[in-house]
Amino acid sequence: MPALVDLGASVIIQDLDRNYLFVTNLPSVWSAGLAESPSDSSLFGGDIAEKLKMLKDGITEPGQKKHLEISVNSDEIYEFRVQAVALAAGGVHLVTTIVDRSEERHRERLLRALLREVSHRSKNLLAIIQSIALQTARYSVSLDMFLNKFRGRLYSLSQSQDLITDSSWRGAYFFELVRQQTDKYLPEHQQQVKVSGDDVLLSPNASLHLGLALHELIVNAVSHGSLVKSGRAIAISCNRVQANGQDCLEVRWEEGLALVAGRLDAREEDSLKAHFGSTVLERVVPASVNGKAHYVITPERISYSLVFPLEHASE
Repeated sequence: MPALVDLGASVIIQDLDRNYLFVTNLPSVWSAGLAESPSDSSLFGGDIAEKLKMLKDGITEPGQKKHLEISVNSDEIYEFRVQAVALAAGGVHLVTTIVDRSEERHRERLLRALLREVSHRSKNLLAIIQSIALQTARYSVSLDMFLNKFRGRLYSLSQSQDLITDSSWRGAYFFELVRQQTDKYLPEHQQQVKVSGDDVLLSPNASLHLGLALHELIVNAVSHGSLVKSGRAIAISCNRVQANGQDCLEVRWEEGLALVAGRLDAREEDSLKAHFGSTVLERVVPASVNGKAHYVITPERISYSLVFPLEHASE
């Protein structure tokens, strides 16, 4: 019995007529009802007393036991364990132990909620991967091209997912998202990427899709924008704006081009537009955040802007 008390359990001993013989360490929620002649009803109230009566009915032989859990004040949960015990002096008695399970049950509910959330987000992530695979295949003319592009996009997705996981699924900050997406492709030219504006905490969904958009723009900058040759900075900004009476977020990408013979070849311009990257930038990403995008390619610059409601930017 001292061991049970040390563990925080309450102990009640009754005879088979339900008379209280001993009670100790009663939880504070019920201790005020302790009187000279306590009973289940005086201690726990009519509703709980009725449940305890049903629990104890039929427990008459040593070794018989039953248990139930009772919620109190919506956030406290106590487990009642009743068993018949043969004492050396006095015959069979009912021994009831009461253990506070509130914290344990709270952790279980939290774990179940987290598992549901992980399942939901995993399904979303798998849907994004499936879409990337299908669209990449559609715009790939060879298996090598598909593998090269698909691996890059998966890497981008995994980098964004790392930020989301590190933040306990809250999302990713915009500046960190840009830095992480540029590290792989511009390790020696990061000074040419200028980030400004509001460092907003993006929702997990917005983080994944904006990370994918940044990946496409950065790959284009390295492959087609002659970033290194031009020496010009890429300007990336994120600002809170008003659009159609809503609080929105505007993400902008401005990239100057260094052109051979002063003009962008028509075939190169078509190459920049007619591939999966354009689909991501103009359709997939805007649709995922309920926003609108403008992707402009001219002989002098590449410009991309995305405006979407703040409610889809953060959670």
